Amino acid sequence: MKIISLIGARPQFIKEAVLHKEFEKNGIKEILVHSGQHYDKNMSDIFFKTLKIKNPDYYLNIGSGNHGEMTGKIMIEFEKIILKEKPDIVLVYGDTNTTLAGAIVASKLKIPVAHVEAGIRQEPKDMPEEINRVLTDRISNYLFCPSKLAVENLKKENITDGVYFVGDIMYDLYKIMEKQFKYEIFEKLKLKENEYILMTMHRDFNVDKKEKLEKILNQIEKISKEKTIVFPIHPRTRKRIKEFKLEKYLEKVIKLDPIDYLNLMGLVKKSWKIITDSGGLQKEAYFAQKQAIVVMPDTGWRELIELKWNKLANENDLYEKAFDENEVNYPKNVYGDGNTGEKIVKVIYSEG
Repeated sequence: MKIISLIGARPQFIKEAVLHKEFEKNGIKEILVHSGQHYDKNMSDIFFKTLKIKNPDYYLNIGSGNHGEMTGKIMIEFEKIILKEKPDIVLVYGDTNTTLAGAIVASKLKIPVAHVEAGIRQEPKDMPEEINRVLTDRISNYLFCPSKLAVENLKKENITDGVYFVGDIMYDLYKIMEKQFKYEIFEKLKLKENEYILMTMHRDFNVDKKEKLEKILNQIEKISKEKTIVFPIHPRTRKRIKEFKLEKYLEKVIKLDPIDYLNLMGLVKKSWKIITDSGGLQKEAYFAQKQAIVVMPDTGWRELIELKWNKLANENDLYEKAFDENEVNYPKNVYGDGNTGEKIVKVIYSEG
């Protein structure tokens, strides 16, 4: 059996690392294609080194651009690879332009599509990630769901064939890597355990408009007067802060460049809470038994909101949500038992 895995953004590198080991165990040949959608060294190459991800067999070198341009370029180049390699299955991850481009190309060439992290839904419906994931689910043959809520979401859309609740592959990775988490940055900054908030922010709807970003950073400034905030700044966000001249709000905040996964997870484990608009970090916080304040109108991980573990926040109530001290018991096993990779490969192997 030959599988092509198409990746292009940080969470996909990580998921692929887990699945690759399972493919090897089962004698499945995997061809790895990297679209180059994320090209910043700190956000891409470092994960290959840290997680021992195999080097891509193909690198498309797409880089950034408008959504249509990026998706189109990936489709053109990826089609050439599929026609050459003739895989049995094309496997895509998550909700990026890379995901949708790969699914469309494979589907039109009548190659079965496997979607890891299927069934996630969130508002607003016009956000790029939501468009990508909904369209990918419509044309996938194997829909691997991370939660029971994801299975229910698909059922509401009359998608029931090829749907599997396998758990979240990010939890597999968390369990594998936990002993290797690094605390160098935690120690270097002389932080105190459970005494600081780790923050990340990169979504276009949060950072691309001055008024919205300024309100968010105003709330962050308010929080920073009471709690230490550690903020690894995404290149997009750094650019906007400079462009809009909003640096004054971050005077008391510890500002960092983007950091590698192992140090980031070390900071998560030692933190008090997380403030983020990252889909992956919301769950990683949950795995580390830390609450996340999610700066989004909605989240794909609604189960954590429904369980009152994570909280949705906006530019006006971020301070209030950060210091909400209502006691909530940690909800266990929301995303399976940490054997998701094994379950996915078992399905593919038995069906393929």
